[in-house]
Amino acid sequence: MEEMKRAIALIECADRRGIIAAVSGTLAEANANITQADEHTDVDGRFFMRLAFTCDGGQNTLAAIEKALYAGVNVAAFDQDHSMTLRVYDAERRPSMGILVSKTDHCLVELLYRHRAGELAVDIPFVAGNHEALASIAASYGIPFHYVPVEKDSKHEAEERLLALARCNSCNFLVLARYMQILSAGFIEGFGGDIINIHHSFLPSFMGADPYRQAWERGVKIIGATAHYVTERLDEGPIIEQIVERVTHRDDVESLRRKGKNLERQALYTAVLAHAERRILRCRNKTIVFA
Repeated sequence: MEEMKRAIALIECADRRGIIAAVSGTLAEANANITQADEHTDVDGRFFMRLAFTCDGGQNTLAAIEKALYAGVNVAAFDQDHSMTLRVYDAERRPSMGILVSKTDHCLVELLYRHRAGELAVDIPFVAGNHEALASIAASYGIPFHYVPVEKDSKHEAEERLLALARCNSCNFLVLARYMQILSAGFIEGFGGDIINIHHSFLPSFMGADPYRQAWERGVKIIGATAHYVTERLDEGPIIEQIVERVTHRDDVESLRRKGKNLERQALYTAVLAHAERRILRCRNKTIVFA
């Protein structure tokens, strides 16, 4: 029996009757078998769909299926939906993920541990840091570490080095595992791919420096961590994952930080996993995250 290839399709388009029928019919004609399907329609009339399917071809067949799906969905939508996005991915091809860090280790350790345990199906070609503090951790997992210091008058040069690293390693996306530098608009545009950040706060509350002290001073009863995509607007990118925990008046700033670290690890890993498994569709400044 010929080995079947696993693939994933992500679709966003205007919601019209018949789209699901068009998708399933197109895949049936391509001798593909749907193994999972999730869809959502938002209040603005946008339709989102994630399909997992198997087929009996290689990359050329996946490209042909993508072209056929695009044509079929556009026909079902009655008019040419120029805002439609549709991509078909080889589910067996692991995305390449670069990691940027500073001095704090808990988020990096979580990602590297999950990767080594086989719970995060990505390739990690490098870890880069503006400090050398975490070089030994990367080395212990067999991941190359690159020290890229960032000085006030050489930020552009540092970002160019990071971009060169990402490009030569064909990184599909980057993860800021507590990388305590603000990326410039030029870097974000130059990279061109997705960048995921973890913010040690329950955004949009307590943005900026020392959010746990801000939270303690406000007397919060819930703390949290937020994983989001990076945009040019600081800490305002589409939110992927948020995790919270109840706290009390007995917590001080240090206990909030300690509890917060655990939330940060969980939120970042959950967001990265969803992205790597291509379970996220972005719409304006929001995300649709399929289970």
